[in-house]
Amino acid sequence: MSKYIEVGRTYLKTQLAWRGDVLFHMLFTVTKILFACLLWGLIFEEREMVSGFTYHSMLSYYIISSFLSQLEKSGGISEEITYKIRNGSFSNYMVLPISIEGYFTAMEAGIVLFYLGFDLAAAFIWVFIFRIEFVFVQSGFIFCCALLMVIIGLFFMVQLNYFLGILTLKYEEISTFLMIKNNLISLVTGSIVPLTLFPEAVVRYMKLLPFYYVTYLPSMLLTGRCRQEAVTGLFVISGWCIVMQILIVYTWKKYSRKYDGVGI
Repeated sequence: MSKYIEVGRTYLKTQLAWRGDVLFHMLFTVTKILFACLLWGLIFEEREMVSGFTYHSMLSYYIISSFLSQLEKSGGISEEITYKIRNGSFSNYMVLPISIEGYFTAMEAGIVLFYLGFDLAAAFIWVFIFRIEFVFVQSGFIFCCALLMVIIGLFFMVQLNYFLGILTLKYEEISTFLMIKNNLISLVTGSIVPLTLFPEAVVRYMKLLPFYYVTYLPSMLLTGRCRQEAVTGLFVISGWCIVMQILIVYTWKKYSRKYDGVGI
């Protein structure tokens, strides 16, 4: 366990070398919130409620979902694994005295912990600047469910990106898989618009996908909505983690023996 903690600590410290990235990271959280203020400000001029949202609860949703989506940094895992496999240097990870998947999970944890404080600061700043009457869940149980769902959801994204990365052992090019994943994430996580604005039949099918529980449902729970889905959501995203782990183990056992460490 101490080895994984050390990996996470190392990557946490590594982020300090990229202070410019931290600044831009905080600024980028503004774009979604600013867009939401302009768009929904015009819409709410003509009405008081939209799909059960008031103006301030809608902006609260965007601040929380933007905060959660900015925490998710695991996309680089698949890119790094693909690059290492293709140039033959993935062997560096295979000789480590720890699990490769565990290594990338600890790496992601260190990066998330580093950005957590900055993302919280950015969220508080924009609540103050836009004078938002911030809407937040009052139930401690629902808050704990949402927090646990966020953690499990982040772990699932690490699993997914690790799985897509090791597919390079089988396929030379995985850009198509990454494109499909990115498009699904943009749509189903509700980072563009709340899924409650979609037709009910569409949302019903989206609930079958794990991405629904990564950003959208935790954001809704933290704004005091969809409380009846809290416990069910935890079971669903946990089930997806189990399925993904089975796929990872199967894919690794089947294709790792074909890796010769000299690139493709």
